[in-house]
Amino acid sequence: MAQRFGGKFSPGATAGDLPEVHPYDGKIRSRVGFRVNFLFLLPFPFLISAFRAEPLGLALNLACFATLMLAAWLTRDGLRAEDAYNERRISKRPAIPRKLFGSALTGLGLGLAGLADGSLLNAGIFTVLGAVLHSLSFGIDPLKDKGMEEIDRFQSDRVERAVREAEKYLDEMRAAIARAGDRKLEVRVDRFADTVRKMFRTVEEDPRDLTAARKFLGVYLLGARDATVKFADIHARTRDPQARADYAALLDDLDANFAAKTETLLLDNRTDLDVEIEVLRERLAREQ
Repeated sequence: MAQRFGGKFSPGATAGDLPEVHPYDGKIRSRVGFRVNFLFLLPFPFLISAFRAEPLGLALNLACFATLMLAAWLTRDGLRAEDAYNERRISKRPAIPRKLFGSALTGLGLGLAGLADGSLLNAGIFTVLGAVLHSLSFGIDPLKDKGMEEIDRFQSDRVERAVREAEKYLDEMRAAIARAGDRKLEVRVDRFADTVRKMFRTVEEDPRDLTAARKFLGVYLLGARDATVKFADIHARTRDPQARADYAALLDDLDANFAAKTETLLLDNRTDLDVEIEVLRERLAREQ
């Protein structure tokens, strides 16, 4: 469905309609780009060749096509998981080494293509070259946890579950507001999601903050999701300007409160640091 995009120089734009923060501020460019998407195109020649071959060649080429498509899908997901890993100061390694499996499947798929030509030597060469070149092009998955050496694993697991559930609410909010067909509100929801994710990072860095933030990550975010779903249904039917204004005001209140809570958590962490520094100074003073 076509969407209307507004901006500073669009007809009817006013200063009040513009977001206070550019929607791409603080964003890091994803490595999932042309190279990865091109992997989904490469298997199609083998699909075409499959229907020009004898039955064994048909089966091998179809298997090659399916294997390479699966490899491309795993590679794309592996890069996304690595981006999420790199974005956080404290993070677990991906549970499934998707890029490693993608390299192996790329080699296997090209090996099947070599077998389809009737050559075991070509199959072996293609298998090794495919796996090695894929690994050189896209790298390997993170193989160890990051920044978790002194963190209670039980507490970090609790935080991970809470953040995963909160991310679901944000995804559902974005899906719901997309149904409303209002680009400005979509940008506003994205900005609210960025504010919430700052709280995620703060809680991940100090899992002790989860108790103080649980109501925000659970009750308040669930309420924001429900309000977004109801607004999207109403706005799609009636285009009521008052409902839109009320929802925009709600987003402003939520954004301000989540930002204030995150700042409070950071101040509490700073207070803990000051206490630790003071204790160390007292101990050093007694040792002199």
